[in-house]
Amino acid sequence: MSHRRKPAPPAPSPSATVRAAAATEKTKPKRSASVPWRQSALLFVSGAASLVYQVIWVKQLGLIVGVDVYAVTTAISAFFLGLALGGWWLGRWADRVAQPLQFYGTLEVAVAVSGLAGSLLLAHAAPWFAIAQDHIGLLAWLPLFLLIGLPAFFMGGTLPALLRDRAPADGRVGGTGGVLYAANTLGAIAGALIATFWLIPLLGLQGTILAAATLNVVLALGSFLLSGAPPTRAPAIIAPELAPARRAILLYAAAGGIALGYEVIWTQSVVQFMSTRTFAFTMVLVTYLFGIMLGSALYARHADRLRDPWGVFGGLIAAAGAVALLQVGLLGPWLPATQSKLASLVLDAGGGNLLALCLRFALAGGYMVLLPTVLLGAAFPVVLRLAANPAQVGRDTGKVLALNTAGGILGTALTGFVLIPLLGLVHALWVLALAACAVGLAAVWRGATPLSRKAVWAITLFALILGFVVPADRYVRLLARTRGGTLVQWEETAAGTVAVLEQGRGAQRFRRLYIQGVSNSGDTMASLRYMRLQALLPLIIHQGEPRSAMVIALGTGITAGALTQYPGLTHRVTAELLPAVVRAVPAFNGNFDVAHNPAMQIRVHDGRQELLRNPQKYDLITLEPPPPSAAGVVNLYSQDFYELARNRLQPGGLFAQWLPLATQNDEDSRALVRSFLNAFPYATLWTTELHEMLLVGSAQPIVLNAASINAHFAAPAVRKALTEVGIPSPAALLATWITDHAGLERYAAQALPVTDDHPRIEYADWLRPGEFARVLPQLLNVRSPLPLMGADADLLARIETQQQALMDFYAAGLYAYAGDKENWQITLERALQADPDNLYYRHFTP
Repeated sequence: MSHRRKPAPPAPSPSATVRAAAATEKTKPKRSASVPWRQSALLFVSGAASLVYQVIWVKQLGLIVGVDVYAVTTAISAFFLGLALGGWWLGRWADRVAQPLQFYGTLEVAVAVSGLAGSLLLAHAAPWFAIAQDHIGLLAWLPLFLLIGLPAFFMGGTLPALLRDRAPADGRVGGTGGVLYAANTLGAIAGALIATFWLIPLLGLQGTILAAATLNVVLALGSFLLSGAPPTRAPAIIAPELAPARRAILLYAAAGGIALGYEVIWTQSVVQFMSTRTFAFTMVLVTYLFGIMLGSALYARHADRLRDPWGVFGGLIAAAGAVALLQVGLLGPWLPATQSKLASLVLDAGGGNLLALCLRFALAGGYMVLLPTVLLGAAFPVVLRLAANPAQVGRDTGKVLALNTAGGILGTALTGFVLIPLLGLVHALWVLALAACAVGLAAVWRGATPLSRKAVWAITLFALILGFVVPADRYVRLLARTRGGTLVQWEETAAGTVAVLEQGRGAQRFRRLYIQGVSNSGDTMASLRYMRLQALLPLIIHQGEPRSAMVIALGTGITAGALTQYPGLTHRVTAELLPAVVRAVPAFNGNFDVAHNPAMQIRVHDGRQELLRNPQKYDLITLEPPPPSAAGVVNLYSQDFYELARNRLQPGGLFAQWLPLATQNDEDSRALVRSFLNAFPYATLWTTELHEMLLVGSAQPIVLNAASINAHFAAPAVRKALTEVGIPSPAALLATWITDHAGLERYAAQALPVTDDHPRIEYADWLRPGEFARVLPQLLNVRSPLPLMGADADLLARIETQQQALMDFYAAGLYAYAGDKENWQITLERALQADPDNLYYRHFTP
């Protein structure tokens, strides 16, 4: 096919020109061209297959080069570059063949072979890429570009080939091209939805790629059968390209860059009204593609009858920018309020939670994305009318698509890496809107009617004024208002928006970290407790004397800061993906000023890539990334990642994985535990807070020794750090024990693991209401006796007392969820009676 020019292009673009269409228009009688059903059906399926490839390649590239925005954007450029080169070169070739439909079928076979082979190689590329990058630098990227760019190259020729097959004798290229482009885009929508909601959860990455390749083969066979034996038309005679056509193509290339810039901004800004889950991003992409498809389909019937195509083209491009900026100005709390009402209506009508949430996403995406993309999509058939010579439709369509896609590559890089970091989201959108107006003015400068020129000038003036009216901090102020907090600091970067809000009242005030509009953590008492235990508990139970430790995901800095309080460590490392998060750390309490502590080395890098590329080994690796359902984060929860981390541990080293209980359903938690058990032959489970637990694994037996634990806990800084969060003694620490490997096996049972090929948790069902109240008891039910060596009767008695108090506190929490105020008060008072000075319990006491 020829897709993923969709995830961002304004509307792809044809190429060459000739005003044969316009001239013929005046002499030929008006008659409606028949709909190209055959070619539309082929392009629909081709578009679906191509989007499936793109979804898989994005995930594979994240595993190979890391989910760092610069790495992934650079690698994805290979896809766009392949499309551009394919459209340019294969479009010309399509005009020279006698059987365009057979040529199309050959392209689909080439996509199937190269796409399947490339994806299989990419699945095993991460280790050799890491080695190659260390030895040959940028040249290591060349194989990745070839593996992705080659099938994309063949995809780039599919639309020009089918338009050549259909090329209408009456010269109505705009209408026919618009219909075919709409069909191709509609297929891309289907591919994005099917891949995310069905194929990947059911078949995994490699199974999904095989399904896409099968579609390509079926398309090839169908095209060969439909083409027939005798040639349908003679090869075209190459005609020169006219100056007006070149002008249209170049302007549409600029529009392509602007449109992809819009998509970069929309993806960042709309997410605060949605979620960081893959489903949410898919809905944004689908809305974008639907707008492109709708605009192209609706305007295709008019494109060849326009009296002022230059004026219409300029007006559409300029209006898209002005409308996008206006919608930001009109944005307010009404949008999340309307989302909530819509979800309630769906749930009250008996609809499922997934449907309600997807409709929430569709509403947000529809408001911010749909209307501008409809305008951009409508420009495609118009530019075909201006640029494509019916005698050279393959060449010209391919050139339009190629330059539009090339403009998209430049627009993505310029917006993400220059405009957003320099100006912020709102002002970056303003610059793009003014650039769109400049394209519109250039289009109407010559050849348009006076009325069109006045209209585009009016749109330009309107966009210019809007930029001064809409405040630069529009999005983050709205975030603070909807989340009920005070904005402390914020930063909009290429990788996403990072904001710190202060929430709560009086003595209960705290700060929370928001990344892309979604809460990631904070410095509440609960957060302080589980994050300090995340670092210190495995160090304290370590059999030897741990000297080196690594934290993956800096967040609020509390876990990394806790490492600085353990005196035995001589080497401390933190890997954090987002530089803006590092800069936000000083805003939080309880992290021991880790951002400025010379004892901590902070590496701004993808955590998985840090382990893959650096052979350094540690006594402890601990991590608490965002919840595993967030897009891309599953890379840090898979069995493959755990096996990599196991190979980076010193003999006797420990790996500690945060296990959130409130973010996924019970079966998903079991899958996460199964992945952990498959990688670590020795594993234990600890409860670090009501809503969080901690998996600690090792390649060697984990032996709990009372004397060693007492000695490690006795360090003054360690004792103080843990006492502040309700762990005043070794007994209180050991009271957080839940079970060993055998107990975890009982819990995981027959659950299937999360792997790189089957990232199940990323595509899991939405969290069911009240699920936490079911998950916590399930895990507490697998409790087993604490296997503590060298413990005397007094220590065991104190541990039992502390554990009973902790279980009473957890019972109080479950009663609170159930709304049982009487039993909540009874059990909470019982916990306080057993440990009256516990700061953690007292924090939640009225």
